[in-house]
Amino acid sequence: MTKPSLPDLLHAAVSAVGGTERPGQVAMAEAVAEAIDDNTHRLIQAGTGTGKSLGYLVPALAHGERVVVATATLALQRQLVERDLPRTVDALHPQLRRRPQFAMLKGRSNYLCLHRLHEGAPQDEEEGLFDQFEAATPTSKLGKDLLRLRDWADETETGDRDDLTPGVSDKAWSQISVSSRECLGATKCAYGAECFAEAARERAKLADVVVTNHALLAIDAIEGAPVLPQHEVLIVDEAHELVSRVTGVATGELTPGQVNRAVKRAAKLVDEKIADSLQTASESFERVMELALPGRLEEIPEDLGYALAALRDAARNVISAIGATRDKSVHDEDAVRKQALAAVESVHGVAERILLGSEYDVVWYERHDRFGATLRVAPLSVSGLLREKLFEDRSVVLTSATLKLGGDFNGVAASLGLSPEGVDGDDAPVWKGLDVGSPFDYPKQGILYVAKHLATPGREGTRGDMMDELAELIEAAGGRTLGLFSSMRGAKAAAEELRGRLDNPILLQGEETLGELIKAFAADPKTCLFGTLSLWQGVDVPGPSCQLVIMDRIPFPRPDDPLMSARQKSVEEHGGNGFMAVAATHAALLMAQGAGRLVRASGDRGVVAVLDPRLATARYGSFLRATLPDFWYTTDRNQVRRSLAAIDAAAQADGK
Repeated sequence: MTKPSLPDLLHAAVSAVGGTERPGQVAMAEAVAEAIDDNTHRLIQAGTGTGKSLGYLVPALAHGERVVVATATLALQRQLVERDLPRTVDALHPQLRRRPQFAMLKGRSNYLCLHRLHEGAPQDEEEGLFDQFEAATPTSKLGKDLLRLRDWADETETGDRDDLTPGVSDKAWSQISVSSRECLGATKCAYGAECFAEAARERAKLADVVVTNHALLAIDAIEGAPVLPQHEVLIVDEAHELVSRVTGVATGELTPGQVNRAVKRAAKLVDEKIADSLQTASESFERVMELALPGRLEEIPEDLGYALAALRDAARNVISAIGATRDKSVHDEDAVRKQALAAVESVHGVAERILLGSEYDVVWYERHDRFGATLRVAPLSVSGLLREKLFEDRSVVLTSATLKLGGDFNGVAASLGLSPEGVDGDDAPVWKGLDVGSPFDYPKQGILYVAKHLATPGREGTRGDMMDELAELIEAAGGRTLGLFSSMRGAKAAAEELRGRLDNPILLQGEETLGELIKAFAADPKTCLFGTLSLWQGVDVPGPSCQLVIMDRIPFPRPDDPLMSARQKSVEEHGGNGFMAVAATHAALLMAQGAGRLVRASGDRGVVAVLDPRLATARYGSFLRATLPDFWYTTDRNQVRRSLAAIDAAAQADGK
């Protein structure tokens, strides 16, 4: 039997989803197939509208080996599992003569735990265990959530938190879920045979395509114990997010509250003397943290060092003692022990890591008005980890609409531990970059306007001239504006000011759930939506409701961001340009994602307005502009107002 051709398979899949084949999608599919066949790696930039999920799914399914697809957002995971994969499998079946299986796999805490649901959650109070459903009053929000979870447990097939609509608070979910460290294990658990997390793992073992998230991919790489099934091909979608997600997983933290919970959980299981030593260490740590000032700790202060050493040693003694004791008077002893061990091991691990003082770690204090101080430790870089763990023994394809920064792939490649393209290192993974472009005609569909006449934004204070500019642009556009601000304070200030000056409704992130805000924004063209960084990537509103995207300033990391400033300093110490490698790259990525909100369909028209003159005047401005879509560029404020008014008039004439 002759093997079906890739173009025929792609045509069948695109027809099945009611799409249109695009040259970029064909080029992408061919590059993915080549990488899989050659067991090499690809970085593929595919602009919005390319149809990139089919561009990688079709060659992956045609290859026949197991594939893991890792994405950053829940929306894309859902789209793949609920829409793209079922349709593609059906479409390819006649030619492939087989029906590839697919499954979704997430971390254990994303699934409802039947043991925790039925036996209750070990608590921090003296009474040990309580029935959370009885304790939470049915009239409280928590009580209502818990009662709804109990009903949902009887009907759900997956136990997956993301299948619960509407969702519940983190507090409610924590009552009926466990981390992998707290899990008893399927063989020891009375509910092991019915476990939702174990069922998801079993489905993944049998699947040809496993859809997961970046965090689980990071856990699989960092912790050494394989979570994902063996696979020959890894496809990382939304790959611009990977480094920050891996950094998040590799970051440890200690708070007085967390240490206190560990003390209470362990106290029931060890003798008084051992428990007291952990209690004493906890109190010393809390006293140090009360005086903690935000910022990086290039050296560990003496008082913190003593407190951490006491915590580490006391936690080690507790871990040994818990492992050696049995107490049948403790109800559901195995679960109580497992949860206590998990809490104490976490404290021990972070305290020991900070005390080791690795030159590859960054340590800092954070302070929150409500929650107090947190001690954090994060890797200076995850590039070595990714080079070692990601690219071995499999072919890797990384794709996103934003992988070329300043015009090439090398910045993103370096963050992934790869050498510059075409440079062969001793053991460096071999890779190629490909930009398949976009089906959109950016110079004709969009304008990039830089408000060159405005004052350069300072660190503090309101920008009166920027507010005036913002109001004038929104008026010219007739609303239809997505305002992307580099801080929540900036977004709030602009919303408050302009609600008093304009007739247009202005929605503000945080005043309602993101889903509700986006729905309201899309429904009324006169409405504006203001928000901060999470909106830069979360909004997909094609059509006339979003014809003006405004960025208040270039989103450089804050100068006092401990991790970013440490990374910048490290680059400089090794002879590089720290500002360009870290701060400018960070800003370029966010700006490209933000600008990508404007043109989401072939009929979209509009303006991206950057209210920061440095994009036009600073030396690094050309690097940032080269990362943005190829819009028509201007600094002429009158021209932009005329263009916005014309776009608004055309939309109104169409009845939109």
